[in-house]
Amino acid sequence: MKLTPYWLDTAEPSGDYRRTPIPENVDVAVIGAGFTGVSAALELAKQGATVALLERHTVGWGASGRNGGMATTGLAIGFSTAVKRYGNTRAVEMFNEYNDAIDTVEKLVGDYGIDCNYSRYGKLSLAFHPSHYEGMLRSQELLATLADHHVRVIPKSEIHSEIGSDFYHGAMLDPMGAGLHVGKFVHGLAGAAANAGAFVCENAGVTELKRISGTVHDVHTTRGITRAKQVLVATSGYTGGITPWLQRRVIPVGSFIIVTEPLSDDVVNRILPNRRMASDSKMLTYYFRITPDNRLLFGGRARFALSSPDSDVKSGEILHKAMTELFPYLANTRVDYTWGGLVDLSMDQIVHAGIHDGVFYSLNYSGHGVQMATHMGKKMVQYMAGDETANVWRGIKNPPVPGHFGPPWFLPLIGAYAKVHDRFS
Repeated sequence: MKLTPYWLDTAEPSGDYRRTPIPENVDVAVIGAGFTGVSAALELAKQGATVALLERHTVGWGASGRNGGMATTGLAIGFSTAVKRYGNTRAVEMFNEYNDAIDTVEKLVGDYGIDCNYSRYGKLSLAFHPSHYEGMLRSQELLATLADHHVRVIPKSEIHSEIGSDFYHGAMLDPMGAGLHVGKFVHGLAGAAANAGAFVCENAGVTELKRISGTVHDVHTTRGITRAKQVLVATSGYTGGITPWLQRRVIPVGSFIIVTEPLSDDVVNRILPNRRMASDSKMLTYYFRITPDNRLLFGGRARFALSSPDSDVKSGEILHKAMTELFPYLANTRVDYTWGGLVDLSMDQIVHAGIHDGVFYSLNYSGHGVQMATHMGKKMVQYMAGDETANVWRGIKNPPVPGHFGPPWFLPLIGAYAKVHDRFS
């Protein structure tokens, strides 16, 4: 069993950027070579800006190479909650931004010929409790009425048309959801950015941001210093001490994944006959899909802990038990991959993007980052050029986590609450 992400293990790197020189001066320094960073770097380079994309590890090493490979519609808080919290107009604007984000991914794949198994498989949201199914019926009506967005609700009696399990009480199907090989996608974007002239710099961890004036900073890295007219922080769940204001506003929660050995067509057709991107309605959610080579990818917040080899193995054992609870016929199936990564939650589970103390940022994708991080990379370039309307998330209060000044000591408390919530919801 490999303790490396399946997506990165089965993707060809777009290049070796470990020795790319750190330029002395750039228009923009982008910190983090995940989806937000590579998308922004590509857009900037395409427009003729000089840009340094600075990555502590390698392209896609963080959440962008450690996720479920799903680009799906909808907000982390759900559409009905968004309506209650922000009102009809703003909620629809936010919801539509996710649809636009999937379109952005699709266009990038087409424009740059990225071979990443992209397809609109559809998103299957599964009801863990009968009350959750009733909520799906209400969401279906609300989405159609307010957003002119149409989904199909599937009762438990018909659920075997979509999933080979009796675990759930119904489902909601959104045909707009997509799946892709995220390792190939992130490397495809990085390669396109490099070809457009961006300085893609791996093994270049940022150690200090020294503000010179306005948005101008000296960006200190482990391989040298670059002076940037603007800085964009795109570090998501790996946001650290160089940006303490942002670190206090990011809750880094471990999300863990296992991937099975390749399965026969008969077994795959039994698990997910229509190859949907699937997730359930628990707070300690399970999410799963079929990979391009017929494996089952099965993930979730198995433990509210950070990722490490020991933590990943323990979480993998929990996920294997859960997988066989949903699909008992997989009890003897071998697990080939186990890994973990950090999801960047915010207190309100909403994306936050803007500028603070002369530093631009886009973070807090709350487990929906494949499409939105990619989309926001492009949008932040427009925002940094002065187009305020490009940032749908502008003006939303971004409260810090009380008592959060370093390692997330509070994760066990969140985990305990989530277990109680799922048991009694």
